Amino acid sequence: MEPRNDWKERFKFFFLNNRFVLFLLIALLIGLNIMVFTRISFIFHPLAVLVKTVILPLILTGVVFYLLNPIVDYLERKKVKRVYSIIVLYLLVIGIITIIITSVVPVIRDQVARLIINAPAYSSEVQARFEELIGSDFVNQFRETINYDPAELANRVSEWATSALNNTWKSLGSIVGAVTETIISIITVPFILFYLLKDGRKLPKFILGLLPTALRPQTSRIMSEMNHQVSSYIRGQIIVSMCIGALLYVGYLIIGLDYSLTLALIASFTSIVPYLGPAIAITPALIVALVTSPVMLIKMIVVWTVVQLVEGKFISPQIMGKSLRVHPITIIFVILTAGNLFGVIGIVLAVPGYAVLKVMVTHLFRWFKYRSRMYEPED
Repeated sequence: MEPRNDWKERFKFFFLNNRFVLFLLIALLIGLNIMVFTRISFIFHPLAVLVKTVILPLILTGVVFYLLNPIVDYLERKKVKRVYSIIVLYLLVIGIITIIITSVVPVIRDQVARLIINAPAYSSEVQARFEELIGSDFVNQFRETINYDPAELANRVSEWATSALNNTWKSLGSIVGAVTETIISIITVPFILFYLLKDGRKLPKFILGLLPTALRPQTSRIMSEMNHQVSSYIRGQIIVSMCIGALLYVGYLIIGLDYSLTLALIASFTSIVPYLGPAIAITPALIVALVTSPVMLIKMIVVWTVVQLVEGKFISPQIMGKSLRVHPITIIFVILTAGNLFGVIGIVLAVPGYAVLKVMVTHLFRWFKYRSRMYEPED
């Protein structure tokens, strides 16, 4: 019996007590599970269709819920029934939307119409400025140094534009379908939102009731932290975007930039995406300012710089704080990766999705450290 016991002790020492080998075994089991699920992925196709159908209405409802729920909670603390608070908020939102449609939309429509009409002239002007730049002595010397041919660049740009236009026409049906799906989702948002505002507090208790008793405290902490991360980000980012749009609109009005309201709204919407959004929003403003005059271009750059400094030094630190605790480089990589995987929706949801995953992975890793005892200091 001693040889067998000796073999068991050796097996336990080299495998079960070896942290690296145990880690490899766990990784192997995870890989096997992933392989099995990929082989039977067709079973989950109905579930994937269901998620794809309801994901957009749920996302839109969630955003509005995090904006309105604090107001409903405040009114409820003031002894106002929750249903009455929701009805008052709905009437207030309908009134604000009506005011926007009757006063702001006509101005935006006129500016967009003029922008579309003047687009060919702007394109010709930008092309002329570009040709002037290409013909300068400095650029000629630089072009000769790197053996660069502007005619070849023009041909490539023309081919790219033609290809993009053809692809746009080919995908027109999918674009119409996406617009229709979005409209339907927007129509369903008020109905889902009403019940979520009314009974949303019961949802965590219902989810916890489905779990084993031992897992409920930890799961409750995870859900609370996830809710805090997402709500802080959504509210903060929307408020920051609105502040950026308002400041840019005032600045554009002061310097007399054309299409000021439209350009400010573009900046406000694109600023929802951190870091990359402002870089995208400045492009149309640069084109309009460049076509207007070199002086206007300088004024626009000054306004944009001042707004970015105010937003970075005063607005974001006060509103956003350090709720996410994510490095800016990490955010940029997350946005780029999510954009390549899921398109525009991925770009918008990249940061809050990363925050949720970070909370889940952090708690899972803590649980793994505690249960496996692989990270305890050796004696």
